[in-house]
This record gives sequence, structure tokens and C-alpha cells, in this order.
Amino acid sequence: MDTFKILEMIRNTESPLRRQLLMVGLITRLLKEKGKRGPIIIGDCALSYYSREVYFTTDIDLAYAERGTLDSVLKTIGFQEKGRYWIHEGLKMAIEAPASKLTEEEAPVEIVEVGEGLQCTIIGIEDLIIDRMNACKHWKSEIDCEMAELLVNRYYTDLDWPYLERKSAKLENDILSELGEIKSRVQR
Repeated sequence: MDTFKILEMIRNTESPLRRQLLMVGLITRLLKEKGKRGPIIIGDCALSYYSREVYFTTDIDLAYAERGTLDSVLKTIGFQEKGRYWIHEGLKMAIEAPASKLTEEEAPVEIVEVGEGLQCTIIGIEDLIIDRMNACKHWKSEIDCEMAELLVNRYYTDLDWPYLERKSAKLENDILSELGEIKSRVQR
């Protein structure tokens, strides 16, 4: 399917999360056509995916190292740069690339097939939980406290606990005891 038809499909898709995933799938395809890797969905859009839209966000946060290439692709599909965001007025969609890459190369990710031969990459659930727990502890964000617990509860048996505990214990996170508290509340 060509780019124009995918943009039309995005326009006609009702589910906000599906629209976002299709857009990132299109961006990924266009970057790969340039011989580049695709971006990684992080932040609230990743939270929307893993929470199955219990939490919803209006923008898409991406981690991508080659900003010039990403900017070029966004321009070609109708986005305009406005401050720190790229806005597509026709689709009522916003993209921000606050991170150039994930902090560790071994960070797990999830590849999601979104249809029409498109796929996108989403930050791994363990790193998303750590991100939410950091926001809970260091920014005193109650919603992030709730979302971290919801994610641990929902994915408890699928989590890579050694990775999650090892990364939680790192000095820059220092959330191992908080993780232990959540784990004890939702333990199965």
C-alpha cells in the first residue's frame, strides 16, 4: 500500500491508539526505505499500548538517534515542526522525539505488526515500568504510581524479573524497594 493510501487509512481509523501505531508503522517503513532503523515508541503512547488504552495520550513519543532523517520523513508525510513537536494538522496528530535512543542497547523491545505490512517497535514493558516508577517516586506522580502497579499486575507472569530488579537497583533509578512493594501487593 502506498503512503497516500496509508495516510487515508489512518485518517479513517477510529481507534486513537491504532491511528498512532499505524503512523509509527508508516514512519518506520519510510525510514527503512532510507536504510535506517525505525524509531521506538516510548512514554505515554507505549503506556497506552500496554494498558490497552486504560491510559490514553494524544501525542506519540519516539526515541530515535538520527533526528535529521526522522525530521525529513515527518516533513514528507505532512508534519510541520512547532516547538518541540511535529504536528500533522489534517490528522490531528502530534509527535515528539524527546530521546535520541534507549539508555541501554540490551533494552528489550516489542515488535508490533499493525497491518498492511507495517510494524512498529515499542519500548519493553520492563523499561516502561521503570520509567513509570521513576516518575512516581521522583516526581510524585500518582497516575504513574497507579500505572506502574497496573502494568506489574497485568504482566506479572510475563515480566523478566531479573532484568527488572537489576535495572531498578541501579543508582540512577533507585526504585528496587518500591518495586518490591508493588510485587508483594500483586504477587500471584
